[in-house]
Amino acid sequence: MALIDIRNLTFEYPGSVEPIFKDLNLQLDTEWKLGFIGRNGYGKTTFLKLLMDKYSYEGLIIKPIPMFYFPFSIEEYDLMTLELLDALQPDLELWKLQREMNLLEVDEDTLYRSFSTLSGGEQTKILLALLFAEEERFLLIDEPTNHLDTHGREVVAKYLQKKKGFILVSHDRDFINNIVDHILTIEKSKIVLQKGTYDTWEKNKNLEDQYELEQNQKLRKEIRRLKQSAREKAIWSDKVEDTKIGDGPCDRGYIGHMAAKMMKRSKTIEKRYEKAIEEKNKLLKNIETIEPLQMNVIEHHAKYYIRAEDFTIAYENNNIFKPIEFTIESGDCIVFRGDNGTGKSSIIKAILGEEVPWKGKLEISKGITISYVPQRFSFISGNIDELVHEEKLDKTKFLTMLRKLGFSRGQFEIPIENLSMGQKKKIFLAKSMCEEANLFIWDEPLNYIDVISRIQIENMILEYSPTMILVEHDKRFIDKVATDIIEL
Repeated sequence: MALIDIRNLTFEYPGSVEPIFKDLNLQLDTEWKLGFIGRNGYGKTTFLKLLMDKYSYEGLIIKPIPMFYFPFSIEEYDLMTLELLDALQPDLELWKLQREMNLLEVDEDTLYRSFSTLSGGEQTKILLALLFAEEERFLLIDEPTNHLDTHGREVVAKYLQKKKGFILVSHDRDFINNIVDHILTIEKSKIVLQKGTYDTWEKNKNLEDQYELEQNQKLRKEIRRLKQSAREKAIWSDKVEDTKIGDGPCDRGYIGHMAAKMMKRSKTIEKRYEKAIEEKNKLLKNIETIEPLQMNVIEHHAKYYIRAEDFTIAYENNNIFKPIEFTIESGDCIVFRGDNGTGKSSIIKAILGEEVPWKGKLEISKGITISYVPQRFSFISGNIDELVHEEKLDKTKFLTMLRKLGFSRGQFEIPIENLSMGQKKKIFLAKSMCEEANLFIWDEPLNYIDVISRIQIENMILEYSPTMILVEHDKRFIDKVATDIIEL
């Protein structure tokens, strides 16, 4: 057993209002399978990069073995895959890589194809194989599920179950639940390390929040009492001070002297109350409120919003999937599910009227208004004010939605291209929630989205029953919101 020892770690970005980490102390066993969760923007990736010495920090990080980070930084995607892997790890032993590829169900042929031609899932699995091809190192695996389909997640989960010695960042609750033996969580005002799985953390967090809510009721009553007492002392002092002024026979010098003493005492008591109030307010900070989200769902008079018969995507007369039939009516939440490359996003493009080759029958009722969240969003840039103006959004409603999704006010000033991937995705989701629409089409909406926000989105869909088409791989999410699943 070897320990990663973190002592008094303090780090803040230049210009930040407050540090990301302050005087953090942790000990992590290098044989743990450690799940790492928390809101987007709370500092998970920053923490991993600090372990990799990517940033300057105060404090001490003692690392007994080398650390490697996933995803790799890749610049030349057009290289042959084996050539790229050799560049990433020059001492690579091919037989060890092939062993791991076999466990991850990756064909050896992929080594001799251009890396850019591999699917996102193939790229993820072959890079994970590279990570685990060598021993005696601690691995930092940052959100590997974002490009994995349902089957790919099952394969990688089964693979990681048999491994040890890593930190895994993931927001897919079932995925992380099946793999880890410890959980590290960045919560609202503290970092918590405990033995167990995601379900362990959720159960303990709910119990803690319930206890804190009960204590907070008592604290708020105590704070109100302290504030009332402070006001009464101030009023009493003012009344004594007022007796210095008047026409009656009395020793005004003595009264003035006593009033000054009482005023000083009153101010001392008031400061003591203020300090007590401040200390008690600190105890109200860690509850992660799952605030309700809203949608602008508009009903349409049509019985069928969309109707498809004998429908398929076909390139050069080759069908991507077997012809399917489906109808979408008001209140339906349809999930298209299948492996990467089976045509899920192409179906969405066909519905949106984009140029994709399809066959069969696809009817969309006239007047249907669609709100769309794309799978890819790297093109977004500028600032939030510009986005609000270009998209003609209600600024107050839009910013309120982002706040509920975990944005701090300071993050509204950051250029969008400098935000995390999760925060960028939340901008698209919040935009869609603010739009009035009959039909909401979201292509892999949960990629990069934290656990708390996933629960918020689940609750919102269940409350508003919007008519939706989703492409998604998060099993727990699908089980909760889908009214029908179409397998491709």
